[in-house]
Amino acid sequence: MTELISGKDISKQIKNEVQQEVARLKTQGLTPGLATILVGEDEASKVYIGQKTKTCEQLGIASFHHKLPIQATETELLNLVNKLNHDPKVHGILCQLPLPPHLNADKILLAISPDKDVDGFHLLNMGKLLSKKNMKEIEAEGMYLPCTPHGIIELLKRTKTPMSGAEAVVVGRSNIVGKPVALLLMAENATVTICHSGTRNLPEVVRRADILIAAIGKPKFITAEMVKPGAVVIDVGVNRLPEGLCGDVDFESVKAKAKAITPVPGGVGPMTIAMLMVNTLKAAKKLNGIN
Repeated sequence: MTELISGKDISKQIKNEVQQEVARLKTQGLTPGLATILVGEDEASKVYIGQKTKTCEQLGIASFHHKLPIQATETELLNLVNKLNHDPKVHGILCQLPLPPHLNADKILLAISPDKDVDGFHLLNMGKLLSKKNMKEIEAEGMYLPCTPHGIIELLKRTKTPMSGAEAVVVGRSNIVGKPVALLLMAENATVTICHSGTRNLPEVVRRADILIAAIGKPKFITAEMVKPGAVVIDVGVNRLPEGLCGDVDFESVKAKAKAITPVPGGVGPMTIAMLMVNTLKAAKKLNGIN
């Protein structure tokens, strides 16, 4: 019988762990703080920011939300980031993407202090991830891992999915999910193939996967014919169709062949916010010299 991997349930476990540690830090006079920045009126972004703010409140993390009008200049946004970089109450900074077209997202993300980059997108933090050979080295560095890829690894670990020696296929090569999750899988000693629009015989390559990560942004792109019997399938996609939300995997057909699969919604999504809270807690400790 196919196992349904519930990111909703596993994220609750992680948030409970964070909540307990936050409560312990508060007894020492330290309250972890997360600053969020939203530019404009993008509805999806407002929902995501609302979810992050609500989770902070639930876990006892201080939340500092900053909303700028859509016409805000790059200088205004950079000045805000600089102010938050120097605010001792703020341990993590998150600038919600996408930004309006007149703002350079790369420039803004680079302006965030690497020590407060709880999204894990700063080039210094991405470079550190690239330079490490295994999870032991990554953990020793104490770096902030990109939240969605880190959440995927936690899903695999907490469902006791063997990664060492497994053949993993990542469909999608984005800087946000595809590339970093491939690095993390390699750090867990998986053999990793990244597929993309230029991959020849893509269905044949995908069928080799013991662990399949679908992060291509195309609704129901991965069909049953592309999945190896007994594979573990992690669906990162969130696509809006007239009939509702769906992932990058054709869930109904693929679940009949997979050993385990994540649903959409309720799979990877909740893990992203949970790992953001993990990073914020880690940042508060790091910036205050606490192991």
